[in-house]
Amino acid sequence: MKISLQNLSKDFGDGPVLKDISLEINDREFFFLLGPSGCGKTTLLRLLAGFHAPDQGEIYFDDEEVSGVEAHQRNIGMVFQNYALWPHLNVLQNVGYGLDTRKTDKYERDRRVMEALTKVQMDEFGHRFPNELSGGQQQRVALARAIVIKPKLLLFDEPLSNLDARLRIELREDIRELQRKTGITTVYVTHDHSEALSLADRVAVLHEGRIEQVADPRTIYRRPASRFVADFVGEMNWWAGRVSGSERGQVRVSTSVGELTASSPEPMQTGKEIWVGFRPEAARLTGIHPNRIPVILQGINYLGDREEYRCAAEDGTPVKVSVQDAGTPPPIGSRILLGIHPDSLIILL
Repeated sequence: MKISLQNLSKDFGDGPVLKDISLEINDREFFFLLGPSGCGKTTLLRLLAGFHAPDQGEIYFDDEEVSGVEAHQRNIGMVFQNYALWPHLNVLQNVGYGLDTRKTDKYERDRRVMEALTKVQMDEFGHRFPNELSGGQQQRVALARAIVIKPKLLLFDEPLSNLDARLRIELREDIRELQRKTGITTVYVTHDHSEALSLADRVAVLHEGRIEQVADPRTIYRRPASRFVADFVGEMNWWAGRVSGSERGQVRVSTSVGELTASSPEPMQTGKEIWVGFRPEAARLTGIHPNRIPVILQGINYLGDREEYRCAAEDGTPVKVSVQDAGTPPPIGSRILLGIHPDSLIILL
Protein backbone atom coordinates (compact mmCIF):
# COMPACT_ATOMS: atom_id res chain seq x y z
CA MET A 1 0.00 0.00 0.00
CA LYS A 2 1.24 3.46 -0.93
CA ILE A 3 0.93 6.31 1.59
CA SER A 4 0.66 9.98 0.73
CA LEU A 5 0.81 12.78 3.30
CA GLN A 6 -0.15 16.20 2.03
CA ASN A 7 0.51 19.39 4.00
CA LEU A 8 -0.07 17.83 7.43
CA SER A 9 0.02 20.07 10.50
CA LYS A 10 -0.75 19.31 14.14
CA ASP A 11 -0.93 21.55 17.20
CA PHE A 12 -1.86 20.32 20.69
CA GLY A 13 -2.35 23.85 22.01
CA ASP A 14 1.17 24.79 23.09
CA GLY A 15 2.68 25.31 19.66
CA PRO A 16 2.82 23.31 16.40
CA VAL A 17 4.21 19.79 16.65
CA LEU A 18 4.10 19.16 12.89
CA LYS A 19 4.40 21.92 10.31
CA ASP A 20 3.20 21.36 6.74
CA ILE A 21 4.49 17.80 6.29
CA SER A 22 4.28 16.34 2.78
CA LEU A 23 5.65 12.86 2.16
CA GLU A 24 5.27 9.87 -0.16
CA ILE A 25 5.89 6.34 1.12
CA ASN A 26 6.04 3.63 -1.52
CA ASP A 27 4.19 0.34 -1.59
CA ARG A 28 6.09 -2.41 0.32
CA GLU A 29 8.67 0.11 1.52
CA PHE A 30 10.45 -0.06 4.88
CA PHE A 31 10.39 3.63 5.76
CA PHE A 32 11.94 5.27 8.83
CA LEU A 33 11.03 8.46 10.69
CA LEU A 34 14.23 9.53 12.43
CA GLY A 35 14.84 12.41 14.80
CA PRO A 36 15.42 13.52 18.39
CA SER A 37 12.78 13.58 21.12
CA GLY A 38 10.17 16.23 20.47
CA CYS A 39 10.73 16.47 16.72
CA GLY A 40 7.22 15.20 15.86
CA LYS A 41 7.99 11.71 14.59
CA THR A 42 5.72 9.86 17.05
CA THR A 43 2.91 12.35 16.46
CA LEU A 44 3.23 11.68 12.73
CA LEU A 45 3.05 7.93 13.37
CA ARG A 46 -0.05 8.37 15.50
CA LEU A 47 -1.68 10.39 12.73
CA LEU A 48 -1.04 7.46 10.40
CA ALA A 49 -2.52 5.10 12.98
CA GLY A 50 -5.65 7.23 13.40
CA PHE A 51 -5.02 7.97 17.09
CA HIS A 52 -4.98 11.69 16.26
CA ALA A 53 -6.58 13.70 13.47
CA PRO A 54 -4.56 16.34 11.62
CA ASP A 55 -5.45 20.00 12.10
CA GLN A 56 -4.62 20.55 8.46
CA GLY A 57 -3.80 18.36 5.47
CA GLU A 58 -4.76 14.92 4.18
CA ILE A 59 -3.58 11.32 4.56
CA TYR A 60 -4.10 8.88 1.69
CA PHE A 61 -3.80 5.09 1.77
CA ASP A 62 -3.45 4.36 -1.94
CA ASP A 63 -6.21 6.55 -3.40
CA GLU A 64 -8.41 6.58 -0.27
CA GLU A 65 -8.41 9.68 1.92
CA VAL A 66 -8.36 8.39 5.52
CA SER A 67 -7.75 11.51 7.64
CA GLY A 68 -11.15 11.14 9.29
CA VAL A 69 -11.26 7.34 9.40
CA GLU A 70 -11.19 5.75 12.88
CA ALA A 71 -8.11 3.76 13.89
CA HIS A 72 -9.92 0.40 14.02
CA GLN A 73 -11.11 0.87 10.43
CA ARG A 74 -7.67 1.47 8.90
CA ASN A 75 -6.39 -2.14 8.98
CA ILE A 76 -3.04 -1.35 10.51
CA GLY A 77 -0.77 -3.33 12.82
CA MET A 78 1.20 -1.46 15.47
CA VAL A 79 4.13 -2.49 17.65
CA PHE A 80 4.69 -0.27 20.69
CA GLN A 81 7.78 0.47 22.74
CA ASN A 82 6.31 -1.07 25.89
CA TYR A 83 4.95 -4.26 24.19
CA ALA A 84 1.35 -3.53 25.37
CA LEU A 85 0.51 -7.21 25.97
CA TRP A 86 -2.50 -8.22 28.07
CA PRO A 87 -0.96 -9.63 31.29
CA HIS A 88 -3.94 -11.94 31.99
CA LEU A 89 -3.83 -13.56 28.53
CA ASN A 90 -1.30 -16.13 27.38
CA VAL A 91 0.70 -15.78 24.15
CA LEU A 92 -1.89 -17.54 21.99
CA GLN A 93 -4.67 -15.36 23.38
CA ASN A 94 -2.66 -12.15 23.02
CA VAL A 95 -1.79 -12.84 19.40
CA GLY A 96 -5.33 -13.92 18.56
CA TYR A 97 -6.99 -10.92 20.20
CA GLY A 98 -7.26 -8.90 16.99
CA LEU A 99 -8.77 -11.86 15.17
CA ASP A 100 -11.30 -12.36 17.98
CA THR A 101 -12.50 -8.78 17.65
CA ARG A 102 -12.91 -9.41 13.92
CA LYS A 103 -14.95 -12.57 14.70
CA THR A 104 -12.61 -14.78 12.67
CA ASP A 105 -13.58 -18.43 12.30
CA LYS A 106 -11.90 -20.53 15.06
CA TYR A 107 -10.04 -22.82 12.67
CA GLU A 108 -8.74 -19.88 10.63
CA ARG A 109 -7.93 -17.98 13.83
CA ASP A 110 -5.84 -20.81 15.27
CA ARG A 111 -4.05 -21.39 11.97
CA ARG A 112 -3.11 -17.73 11.57
CA VAL A 113 -2.00 -17.38 15.19
CA MET A 114 0.41 -20.33 14.86
CA GLU A 115 1.61 -19.06 11.48
CA ALA A 116 2.39 -15.64 12.99
CA LEU A 117 4.14 -17.13 16.02
CA THR A 118 6.23 -19.37 13.77
CA LYS A 119 7.35 -16.35 11.75
CA VAL A 120 8.68 -14.69 14.91
CA GLN A 121 10.11 -17.95 16.35
CA MET A 122 7.68 -18.05 19.27
CA ASP A 123 5.52 -21.05 18.31
CA GLU A 124 6.76 -23.07 21.31
CA PHE A 125 5.70 -20.42 23.84
CA GLY A 126 1.97 -20.27 23.15
CA HIS A 127 0.78 -21.16 26.65
CA ARG A 128 3.13 -18.85 28.54
CA PHE A 129 2.02 -15.55 30.01
CA PRO A 130 3.84 -12.24 29.40
CA ASN A 131 5.47 -12.24 32.85
CA GLU A 132 7.08 -15.58 31.96
CA LEU A 133 8.83 -14.12 28.90
CA SER A 134 11.96 -12.01 28.43
CA GLY A 135 11.74 -8.52 26.97
CA GLY A 136 12.83 -9.77 23.55
CA GLN A 137 10.27 -12.58 23.62
CA GLN A 138 7.50 -10.17 24.60
CA GLN A 139 8.40 -7.93 21.68
CA ARG A 140 8.27 -10.92 19.31
CA VAL A 141 4.78 -11.68 20.59
CA ALA A 142 3.78 -8.05 20.02
CA LEU A 143 5.12 -8.34 16.47
CA ALA A 144 3.15 -11.54 15.87
CA ARG A 145 0.00 -9.83 17.15
CA ALA A 146 0.56 -6.98 14.70
CA ILE A 147 1.02 -9.15 11.60
CA VAL A 148 -1.62 -11.82 12.36
CA ILE A 149 -4.43 -9.54 11.18
CA LYS A 150 -2.67 -9.17 7.79
CA PRO A 151 -2.51 -5.40 7.94
CA LYS A 152 -1.99 -3.16 4.94
CA LEU A 153 0.31 -0.98 7.03
CA LEU A 154 2.69 -1.91 9.86
CA LEU A 155 3.78 0.78 12.35
CA PHE A 156 6.66 0.58 14.84
CA ASP A 157 7.02 3.10 17.67
CA GLU A 158 10.62 2.74 18.93
CA PRO A 159 10.05 -0.99 19.54
CA LEU A 160 13.61 -1.90 20.55
CA SER A 161 14.52 0.94 22.92
CA ASN A 162 13.84 -1.16 26.06
CA LEU A 163 16.14 -4.01 25.00
CA ASP A 164 19.86 -4.46 25.58
CA ALA A 165 22.29 -3.71 22.74
CA ARG A 166 22.93 -7.31 21.61
CA LEU A 167 19.24 -8.18 21.58
CA ARG A 168 18.39 -4.98 19.68
CA ILE A 169 20.75 -5.98 16.87
CA GLU A 170 19.34 -9.52 16.74
CA LEU A 171 15.71 -8.45 16.76
CA ARG A 172 16.07 -5.64 14.25
CA GLU A 173 17.50 -8.11 11.73
CA ASP A 174 14.48 -10.35 12.35
CA ILE A 175 12.16 -7.39 11.77
CA ARG A 176 13.91 -6.53 8.51
CA GLU A 177 13.65 -10.13 7.28
CA LEU A 178 10.00 -10.37 8.29
CA GLN A 179 9.20 -7.15 6.44
CA ARG A 180 10.90 -8.49 3.30
CA LYS A 181 8.94 -11.73 3.47
CA THR A 182 5.53 -10.18 4.13
CA GLY A 183 5.95 -7.16 1.86
CA ILE A 184 3.85 -5.02 4.22
CA THR A 185 4.41 -1.28 3.88
CA THR A 186 6.14 -0.39 7.14
CA VAL A 187 6.81 2.89 8.95
CA TYR A 188 9.27 2.75 11.84
CA VAL A 189 9.93 5.55 14.34
CA THR A 190 13.31 5.75 16.08
CA HIS A 191 15.85 8.19 17.49
CA ASP A 192 18.64 5.63 16.92
CA HIS A 193 20.40 6.49 13.68
CA SER A 194 22.13 3.09 13.54
CA GLU A 195 18.73 1.36 13.37
CA ALA A 196 17.59 3.63 10.56
CA LEU A 197 20.79 3.40 8.53
CA SER A 198 21.03 -0.39 8.81
CA LEU A 199 17.38 -1.27 8.10
CA ALA A 200 15.61 1.40 6.08
CA ASP A 201 14.87 1.58 2.40
CA ARG A 202 14.49 5.33 2.90
CA VAL A 203 14.65 7.70 5.86
CA ALA A 204 12.93 10.98 6.69
CA VAL A 205 14.91 13.05 9.20
CA LEU A 206 12.64 15.32 11.26
CA HIS A 207 13.63 18.41 13.23
CA GLU A 208 11.27 20.73 15.12
CA GLY A 209 8.20 19.48 13.30
CA ARG A 210 9.62 19.69 9.79
CA ILE A 211 11.30 17.26 7.41
CA GLU A 212 14.97 18.11 6.93
CA GLN A 213 15.74 15.42 4.35
CA VAL A 214 14.26 12.29 2.77
CA ALA A 215 16.70 9.88 1.12
CA ASP A 216 18.18 6.40 1.22
CA PRO A 217 20.51 5.70 4.19
CA ARG A 218 23.78 6.12 2.26
CA THR A 219 22.75 9.52 0.95
CA ILE A 220 21.59 10.63 4.39
CA TYR A 221 24.98 9.72 5.86
CA ARG A 222 27.32 10.69 3.03
CA ARG A 223 25.48 13.68 1.56
CA PRO A 224 23.37 15.23 4.33
CA ALA A 225 21.19 18.18 3.34
CA SER A 226 21.91 20.24 6.47
CA ARG A 227 24.24 20.46 9.42
CA PHE A 228 21.47 19.14 11.64
CA VAL A 229 21.18 15.96 9.55
CA ALA A 230 24.96 15.55 9.37
CA ASP A 231 25.40 15.92 13.14
CA PHE A 232 22.38 13.81 14.08
CA VAL A 233 23.25 10.70 12.03
CA GLY A 234 26.92 10.62 13.04
CA GLU A 235 29.87 12.61 14.36
CA MET A 236 31.44 15.41 12.30
CA ASN A 237 34.50 17.64 12.30
CA TRP A 238 33.53 21.11 10.98
CA TRP A 239 35.23 24.31 9.84
CA ALA A 240 33.77 27.54 8.54
CA GLY A 241 35.19 28.35 5.12
CA ARG A 242 34.97 30.50 2.02
CA VAL A 243 34.97 29.24 -1.56
CA SER A 244 38.26 30.22 -3.21
CA GLY A 245 37.74 28.42 -6.52
CA SER A 246 35.60 25.91 -8.37
CA GLU A 247 36.35 23.78 -11.42
CA ARG A 248 36.05 20.25 -12.86
CA GLY A 249 33.72 18.88 -10.19
CA GLN A 250 35.73 20.22 -7.27
CA VAL A 251 35.49 23.20 -4.93
CA ARG A 252 38.44 24.76 -3.12
CA VAL A 253 37.63 26.13 0.32
CA SER A 254 39.80 28.44 2.42
CA THR A 255 39.62 27.57 6.11
CA SER A 256 41.53 28.21 9.32
CA VAL A 257 43.42 24.94 8.76
CA GLY A 258 44.39 25.74 5.17
CA GLU A 259 42.80 25.26 1.78
CA LEU A 260 40.69 22.12 1.39
CA THR A 261 39.43 20.59 -1.85
CA ALA A 262 36.01 18.92 -1.88
CA SER A 263 34.17 17.06 -4.62
CA SER A 264 31.08 18.91 -5.81
CA PRO A 265 28.76 18.08 -8.73
CA GLU A 266 27.89 21.76 -9.10
CA PRO A 267 30.25 24.77 -9.24
CA MET A 268 30.02 27.27 -6.36
CA GLN A 269 30.42 31.02 -6.42
CA THR A 270 33.83 32.28 -5.34
CA GLY A 271 33.66 34.04 -1.99
CA LYS A 272 30.59 32.12 -0.81
CA GLU A 273 30.68 31.27 2.88
CA ILE A 274 30.11 27.57 3.59
CA TRP A 275 30.79 24.82 6.10
CA VAL A 276 33.22 22.03 5.28
CA GLY A 277 33.80 18.89 7.33
CA PHE A 278 34.45 15.18 7.46
CA ARG A 279 33.41 12.20 9.52
CA PRO A 280 35.95 10.68 11.95
CA GLU A 281 36.33 7.47 9.95
CA ALA A 282 37.10 9.38 6.73
CA ALA A 283 40.52 10.59 7.92
CA ARG A 284 43.67 8.61 7.15
CA LEU A 285 46.81 8.85 9.27
CA THR A 286 49.17 8.79 6.28
CA GLY A 287 48.36 12.20 4.81
CA ILE A 288 48.48 10.73 1.31
CA HIS A 289 45.28 12.40 0.09
CA PRO A 290 45.14 15.93 -1.40
CA ASN A 291 43.71 17.40 1.82
CA ARG A 292 46.28 17.38 4.62
CA ILE A 293 45.42 18.62 8.09
CA PRO A 294 48.10 18.56 10.82
CA VAL A 295 46.76 17.77 14.31
CA ILE A 296 48.15 17.06 17.76
CA LEU A 297 47.08 13.79 19.41
CA GLN A 298 45.59 14.60 22.83
CA GLY A 299 44.01 11.32 23.89
CA ILE A 300 42.91 7.84 22.80
CA ASN A 301 39.72 5.95 23.59
CA TYR A 302 40.03 2.21 23.02
CA LEU A 303 36.66 0.83 21.83
CA GLY A 304 37.58 -2.74 20.93
CA ASP A 305 36.81 -2.80 17.22
CA ARG A 306 38.38 0.65 16.76
CA GLU A 307 40.23 3.42 18.51
CA GLU A 308 39.06 7.01 18.77
CA TYR A 309 41.83 9.58 18.58
CA ARG A 310 41.02 12.90 20.23
CA CYS A 311 43.08 15.57 18.53
CA ALA A 312 43.35 19.33 18.10
CA ALA A 313 44.01 21.14 14.83
CA GLU A 314 46.47 24.01 14.66
CA ASP A 315 43.61 26.51 14.99
CA GLY A 316 42.50 24.80 18.22
CA THR A 317 39.47 23.03 16.72
CA PRO A 318 38.83 19.63 18.37
CA VAL A 319 39.12 16.79 15.85
CA LYS A 320 37.97 13.20 16.26
CA VAL A 321 39.50 10.41 14.19
CA SER A 322 38.24 6.82 14.15
CA VAL A 323 41.00 4.30 13.50
CA GLN A 324 40.71 0.57 12.82
CA ASP A 325 43.63 -1.88 12.96
CA ALA A 326 46.03 0.95 13.72
CA GLY A 327 48.60 -1.20 15.50
CA THR A 328 50.60 0.58 18.17
CA PRO A 329 49.23 4.12 18.49
CA PRO A 330 51.57 7.13 18.43
CA PRO A 331 52.42 8.73 21.77
CA ILE A 332 50.12 11.38 23.24
CA GLY A 333 51.34 14.79 22.09
CA SER A 334 52.48 13.52 18.69
CA ARG A 335 51.91 15.57 15.55
CA ILE A 336 49.83 13.62 13.03
CA LEU A 337 49.18 14.55 9.41
CA LEU A 338 45.63 13.57 8.48
CA GLY A 339 44.71 12.86 4.87
CA ILE A 340 41.12 13.30 3.65
CA HIS A 341 39.97 12.43 0.14
CA PRO A 342 37.91 15.16 -1.61
CA ASP A 343 34.97 12.71 -1.89
CA SER A 344 34.91 12.41 1.91
CA LEU A 345 34.54 16.13 2.57
CA ILE A 346 31.01 17.37 3.16
CA ILE A 347 30.19 20.94 2.17
CA LEU A 348 27.04 22.73 3.32
CA LEU A 349 25.75 26.28 3.21
